[in-house]
Amino acid sequence: MIRARISLALPVLAVLLLVAMIAATGFGAETVPVRAVLDTLGARLTGTTPTDPGIDTIVWQLRVPRTILAAVVGAGLAVAGAAMQTLVRNPLADPYLLGVSSGAAVGAAAVITSGLFAGAGMWALSGGALAGAFGAATLVFLIALAQGGLTPLRLVLTGTVLGSAFAACSSYLVFRSTDPAAAESVLFWLLGSLAGADWSTLALPLTVVALCATILVAIAGWLDALTLGADTASSLGVPVTGLRIGLFVLLAVLVGVLVAVSGGIGFVGLVVPHAARMIVGPRHRDLLPACALCGALFLVVADAATRVLVRPTEIPVGVLTGLIGAPTFLLLMGRRRYRFGTS
Repeated sequence: MIRARISLALPVLAVLLLVAMIAATGFGAETVPVRAVLDTLGARLTGTTPTDPGIDTIVWQLRVPRTILAAVVGAGLAVAGAAMQTLVRNPLADPYLLGVSSGAAVGAAAVITSGLFAGAGMWALSGGALAGAFGAATLVFLIALAQGGLTPLRLVLTGTVLGSAFAACSSYLVFRSTDPAAAESVLFWLLGSLAGADWSTLALPLTVVALCATILVAIAGWLDALTLGADTASSLGVPVTGLRIGLFVLLAVLVGVLVAVSGGIGFVGLVVPHAARMIVGPRHRDLLPACALCGALFLVVADAATRVLVRPTEIPVGVLTGLIGAPTFLLLMGRRRYRFGTS
């Protein structure tokens, strides 16, 4: 019965994601009919000339890469959230627990407020955020290791404390800036945005998410054992210390890249793994693909909504995911049968 439910759930989620992605390309400051979207996509995929160049620019050049990036970021954050909850054995863990997001904010704020590499545009912002994310993750790793090892408690405490310190640093950079638009730019980036997506920005996050997700699925058995505790995992032959270090590095790279291209988008990595557990259960071989599909679906829909709720302007996507994610999380936790690590 459970296997049948899982076998049905994943294809259904995949179909819903495909439908949502096609529909999302039609929403924005200017609504494009579904038929026109399909015609444009068909022309591009078959190599024929689009019938309407204006619609082709809107759909193919602007909204398709943005929708793909939303799916990639959503999938990556959800998978990272599930792996982080396993690493620290804490149902409240999210991808940003290691201070990666706060470190990225310092790098992004430094670029925005100082004007460094202004000629590079979005690449400068992404590069600064990525450098800050990796710097923060390295610092958390070294401090936790120096204090006795990468235990769940040390990781949680070190990541939380340093994350607060990094957040204070980014606030200070904004406070000292003489550019009146700097605070608004940093805030918009911190709340998450996919508005800067184009075809050139897709390769890195798509490659990293695909590679990291593949690795996590390959070690799903070890992750299942780690969920039961370090002693149980060791008795089953799992190299617990090496696994924790490997997971730390993998999650730092994955989350760092995602934050660099999209800013801080909250609640996806916290809420989606719990929802996925209710659908397919706690086994990581089923949980991780379900997280990827649910996370992608959630962020594609949320990003489309940000473009239509207050058009012609748009809301930072992190605002909407927070407004949706908080009550959803409380609703999920209100289920009497739900326990972390069980369906």
